[in-house]
Amino acid sequence: MAHVPAAERRPQLIKAAIDYMAREGVAAGSTRAIAAELGVAQATVHYTFGTKEELYRAVMEQLTQDLIAQVERAAPVGAGFEETVSTLAAALWQTVREQPASHQLLSELTLFALRSPALSEALESHNRSVTEVTARLVAEAAERTGQPLAQPAETIARFFLAGFDGLTMQRLAHPDEEAEHACLQAFVSAVMAMAGGRLDLVPVPSN
Repeated sequence: MAHVPAAERRPQLIKAAIDYMAREGVAAGSTRAIAAELGVAQATVHYTFGTKEELYRAVMEQLTQDLIAQVERAAPVGAGFEETVSTLAAALWQTVREQPASHQLLSELTLFALRSPALSEALESHNRSVTEVTARLVAEAAERTGQPLAQPAETIARFFLAGFDGLTMQRLAHPDEEAEHACLQAFVSAVMAMAGGRLDLVPVPSN
């Protein structure tokens, strides 16, 4: 393959890594295998990223950016607070149904990062950025529609993401369209109740 500047090679390698690991799994994602996926020398991967962990970091960032962009594009204009939240949830869920391999790869990378000190910062950055974007969308929708929030936007965002992660794992492990739709509706209803102060929080022991 002809010489390609590092600035151009980087996105090519990230895409190759995503394609390969979405198909074969994170455990199979060696720099040698990813280089072969693109048809370049293994040294090209190390020259571009330095280490395998840095490549994995870039993959996590790209997957996150892609999902966030899809959801942000779905944000309705001029809709009420409830419609905005339900539309965003539906858009995100659509990515799970249409791109299960991407969500599975992101889940695998998250678990891998938990055991890899070199990726701890990347994992923290990923979680922080996703939470911040979700909280921003909630806050903006509330401000635009005049909807007072009974909980901080970040708390609502964390609740939303925690529930959505659970629904996603169920979809990946044991798909059931009818049950998933009912659970998604109940989940969005719970988010709305929490945001509007209609959800009675049960005291939970802290120890």
